[in-house]
Amino acid sequence: MKQNKSLVFSLWSIALLAVVLWSGCTTNNVTDLNVSMDQHRWSYINKVSATVDIKDPAKAYNIFFRLRHTADYRYSNIYILFHLKPAGGKKVTRRYGFKLAQADGQWLGSGSGNLFTYTFPLLTQYRFPAAGKYELVMEQNMRDNPLQEISDAGITVSTVEP
Repeated sequence: MKQNKSLVFSLWSIALLAVVLWSGCTTNNVTDLNVSMDQHRWSYINKVSATVDIKDPAKAYNIFFRLRHTADYRYSNIYILFHLKPAGGKKVTRRYGFKLAQADGQWLGSGSGNLFTYTFPLLTQYRFPAAGKYELVMEQNMRDNPLQEISDAGITVSTVEP
């Protein structure tokens, strides 16, 4: 009888813990897009593109670049072009460079098997100039085309909580 009470208590404890953990998983992502690269090759024409509908331009947003590559990636960095274009407006382009490895070759990203994952800020506390739809586009800007051993790339846009 004592074992049954202990088992019931354990099951209720696990259920309660699961409810608490899942309820804490709220997200304020406006968009969260990830694009897998065919055969781990990111070519110039294979752009990562997302459209966001900004309803409240008074809010601040964070825009992130996400990347995963294999351990066979040849470089210790990556360069990308990020384009931000409002509907009917002028496109703004910025070039970013990100460090992926230390001088000794140790990858800086979090590893899972043969893949290394990174999340880099592109724009933080950014306020869109007006409400409306915006197109966000990223493309690789390295000399190699296609860029080998890139598993996937993505864009995340989230609201900043006050």
